[in-house]
Amino acid sequence: MADRFEQARLEKLEKIESLGHDPWGQRFDGHQPIADVRNAVPEVAGEPGTEVRLAGRIMLRRKAGRLRFYDIRDQTGRIQLLFSRGDLSEEQWALMSALDLGDIIGIDGITWRTDTGEPSVRVTKLTILCKSLAQPPEKFHAVRDVETLLRRRYLDLIYNDGVLERMLRRSQVISSIRQTLREQQFHEVETPVLHATAGGAAARPFVTHHNALDMELYLRIALELHLKRLLVGGIERVFEIGRVFRNEGVDATHNPEFTMIEIYQAYGDYRSMMELTEQIISRAAQAVCGTTTVPWGDAHVDLTPPWPRRSYEDLFEEHAGCSMRDAAAVAEKARSLGLETEGRHPDVIINDVFEETVEDHLTGPVFVVDYPASLCPLTRRRRDRPDTAERFELFVQGMELANAYTELNDPRLQEQLFRTQLEGLSEEESMARMDHDFIRALKTGMPPAGGLGIGIDRLVMLLTNSRSIRDVIFFPLLRHETDSSRS
Repeated sequence: MADRFEQARLEKLEKIESLGHDPWGQRFDGHQPIADVRNAVPEVAGEPGTEVRLAGRIMLRRKAGRLRFYDIRDQTGRIQLLFSRGDLSEEQWALMSALDLGDIIGIDGITWRTDTGEPSVRVTKLTILCKSLAQPPEKFHAVRDVETLLRRRYLDLIYNDGVLERMLRRSQVISSIRQTLREQQFHEVETPVLHATAGGAAARPFVTHHNALDMELYLRIALELHLKRLLVGGIERVFEIGRVFRNEGVDATHNPEFTMIEIYQAYGDYRSMMELTEQIISRAAQAVCGTTTVPWGDAHVDLTPPWPRRSYEDLFEEHAGCSMRDAAAVAEKARSLGLETEGRHPDVIINDVFEETVEDHLTGPVFVVDYPASLCPLTRRRRDRPDTAERFELFVQGMELANAYTELNDPRLQEQLFRTQLEGLSEEESMARMDHDFIRALKTGMPPAGGLGIGIDRLVMLLTNSRSIRDVIFFPLLRHETDSSRS
């Protein structure tokens, strides 16, 4: 049974229908962005403007004698509408009187600036486009309950200032990235989401089953191995922006389903990828923020290239207080941090200590370069130091934004590394999963290459000053809705 608010709206719905209008709308061509109309309003109060056509949702309404003022909003902005009995027929005035907050309307009118200087439109014709049957949040103030915001993102977008603008910046970021890559002759492709082998990253996959073929499949945890097959096939500069899925925890920087871009450049290396990363991110910042210096909390981050390069080993010694080559000292440091050491490979312990002691200090942007090779089974080793991988991770304000390699293209070494499992790592924690067809592709011959992965969600977090990944994903994963939260 409808509550009293919904019942009142249903009565107005019947009124609209009785006036001969379709409350669920119609095609409404030729409407202009509200932001453009605001900019075209006459500078002088009371001076007639130009004819315009707008569509939007009613956000506010108030009376002033024989006048009615409604604010409507579209995705570009908000503007005041002025309804006067002298401008409308009795039928149109009755239609206007049957409107509620949240209704979507179209109007034709004349731009106008009020005596108080407010950009407005005097309405000459009103069209109902959708009747809202749901009561807006109490007193029409912003929604504050986080659970409600995430579960009913549409309310967040409608009633909380700045949310829609922030989410649309995500599209600007992706458009900027695509433009940067197209200018450098990269080709965008699509590769499978369902994989026979969960490879290309250290993560626990989601498992599914294909009924017709009676085979177990995995939602992809990375884009890497299929894109490298395309390098083998002759696409020398290739990228994909796609969803990946990791059956892991949820926190401020992790969601089980997220968006990555992976990029591969034949005849490049991890240094090539550093230069490309600087271009991609600094240009995205310029596109979204108009500057390469962006706010982050109370601080500002300067993304103007070039960015510092710091070695993994030097940072470890600086912040952990011991050499990563002193196994006994590293183990002692790990135990002092409460980290598990029993049955774990020395390089795994080193990386645990690195994550615990170093990453929070990487305000950045800073490239951390040259990781322990045993942690990087898909990465080429340095010729002068075979125990070191040509890999970097980009950190900004302690958050990892990008990961890149000089790609390993020796099929014999790759097969050997796939067969090697580091002590203390479960299969989900290791990237060393055998993909026989990928080895077969490498035997065909893959050109030397640099490869780069950037977390799109985290990049959008940085460029919109958002402290949680849930603030930049339209529909983050949540627990099942309880009966009480459905009301």
